[in-house]
Amino acid sequence: MEFKVSREFIHQLEELIVKKNDNELEVLLNDLHHADIAEILEELDFDEATYIFKVLDSDKTAEILLELEEDLRENILSRLSPKEIAEELDELETNDAADIIAELSQEIKAEVISEMVDVEHAKDIVELLRYDENTAGGLMGKELVKVNENWNVLTCVKEMRIQAENVSRVHSIYVVDDENRLKGRLSLKDLLTSSTKTQIGEVYIRKLNFVNVDTEDVEVARIMQKYDLEAIPVVDELGRLVGRITIDDIVDVIKEEADKDYQLAAGITQDIETNDSVLELTKARLPWLLIGMVIEIVASFVLKDNETAFQKYSTLIIFVPLLSATAGNIGVQASAIVVQGLANGTLKEFSKSYFSKEITVSMISGSIISLLLLAYHSLMYGQYLVGIAISISMIVVIMFAATLGTLVPLFLHKNKIDPAIATGPFITTTNDVFGIMLYFGVAKMILGF
Repeated sequence: MEFKVSREFIHQLEELIVKKNDNELEVLLNDLHHADIAEILEELDFDEATYIFKVLDSDKTAEILLELEEDLRENILSRLSPKEIAEELDELETNDAADIIAELSQEIKAEVISEMVDVEHAKDIVELLRYDENTAGGLMGKELVKVNENWNVLTCVKEMRIQAENVSRVHSIYVVDDENRLKGRLSLKDLLTSSTKTQIGEVYIRKLNFVNVDTEDVEVARIMQKYDLEAIPVVDELGRLVGRITIDDIVDVIKEEADKDYQLAAGITQDIETNDSVLELTKARLPWLLIGMVIEIVASFVLKDNETAFQKYSTLIIFVPLLSATAGNIGVQASAIVVQGLANGTLKEFSKSYFSKEITVSMISGSIISLLLLAYHSLMYGQYLVGIAISISMIVVIMFAATLGTLVPLFLHKNKIDPAIATGPFITTTNDVFGIMLYFGVAKMILGF
């Protein structure tokens, strides 16, 4: 059952902290999941959170560190000595420990590493810090189980037992040669059903998915999603096995990428959180607002140039907001589907068949909207020719919006720019200017003003 943090529970903790009743605090918290304790610490002030953190055992607090919001984690770490931080990192897997130590200053980082008891663990963490955090090397952990293709099954089992002590979860058994080059994977079933004298080289599976240390994290996520993998091995430039990436790390990547795309689609240019400062929030949101303002000023000039049309056909101006909203929605819908296709790999580049499908959908949608608009205009205003002009203009603008919404994300993707930027203000504001120009252009051709 999911634990829910209540005000009464927080109050009980605060009383125990005031009384410095460490034993009762441990009893109260020890049975809770580390994610629940992290949620509790978020509800307390820094001093109280730090006090609880120091009361609990490091095997518990190490996992809690990973769940904390960055600000709280940074504050707690600042109140721990290098030796205390080292004790936390000794309890974590290498990739998680590397993520935390990367947040420390260079001076503290060196002190913490020197204080770590497990020298091999420290060396693995230092190696991981060399890689960019947005690559497979930055994501991978060093904990894995590997066997040599020249071993027999009996030797393999003995070695696996030793290695498994340092691995929290064994997803796969990897097979390497004498140079540590990745050769394949070993099925547990084949291991159990083979004779103890059978050589691993005779039974291992040669076909497996792997990534290079320099592979981008989003590409790793795409591969693991496509092949439904719980873990994937990582090799260096020489094909040597250097680590593995597990699904829990990829879930974080997928979430971060989704958050980033959502913010870009909303016209937010930087990665921000709700607890960021007013200045940071403003800096992230203002650029697209200013760009939108400039574009809308251009749209206002288009309207100004058609003042005579408004005087002669007053209903033209009435439908401008409807035109802008509809075109914006069509454009955003088209771009959102393309961005989704690019993200999940179902669409890799411009496709004539998909483009034709999108145009057909837009044509059908535009025709239905235009016919309804014509009926409404004729009923309300009785100007049949003006209604036809507005309806035809609407179809043209919708087709333009769909074309723009489909092609722009593909163009951005081809030029290595995040296409998610095309699903928000960029499409809607661009559609406003060109949509209004097309609207009055078509109306002018039909009505002759």
